[in-house]
Amino acid sequence: MAQLAARTYAQALFEVALEANRIDDFEKELNFVVKTFEQHPDFYEIFKTPQISNEEKKHIIENVFKGRLINEVMNFLKILLDKRRTGILEYIAKEYHKLANAHNNVVEAVAVTTLLLKDEEKAKLVAKLTAVTGKRVQLKNQIDPAIVGGMLVRIGDQVIDGTIQNRLNKLQEDLAQIIV
Repeated sequence: MAQLAARTYAQALFEVALEANRIDDFEKELNFVVKTFEQHPDFYEIFKTPQISNEEKKHIIENVFKGRLINEVMNFLKILLDKRRTGILEYIAKEYHKLANAHNNVVEAVAVTTLLLKDEEKAKLVAKLTAVTGKRVQLKNQIDPAIVGGMLVRIGDQVIDGTIQNRLNKLQEDLAQIIV
């Protein structure tokens, strides 16, 4: 239920950003608000609590974020207050990020390796993934010694498993079938 509501609010904010031609600006400011709340959980509790009136919360939000947020994002926070959807702000930011990436033809990928990839290795991998997906690739590198060697790449729901561990598992399966 929260995901659906978050998607709806993110879509509405995205449409405003698209119309204003400020998609990236809106995303940066939305992320700034989320990070502010993460760094100051007591402040976020004030934003979410029903014990404080919406008018008081709006006044607090205006004072805290005055000059730091564009009007559209400030008004969006006020709408969330009015609609009692302040608890899903983090989900809204994630959904907005997905919409912005889709609009900008960007896909996020994660490369899981045993060692940190060098810059030139990252660049080669990004070039290959860009050729495969036809989109700009933002690559993150995660370390996992359990894969023994090789690389596991996740792009959205797609997984490319080139790890030694995966090869050993397949070899074990093949040998088990031969013996049976």
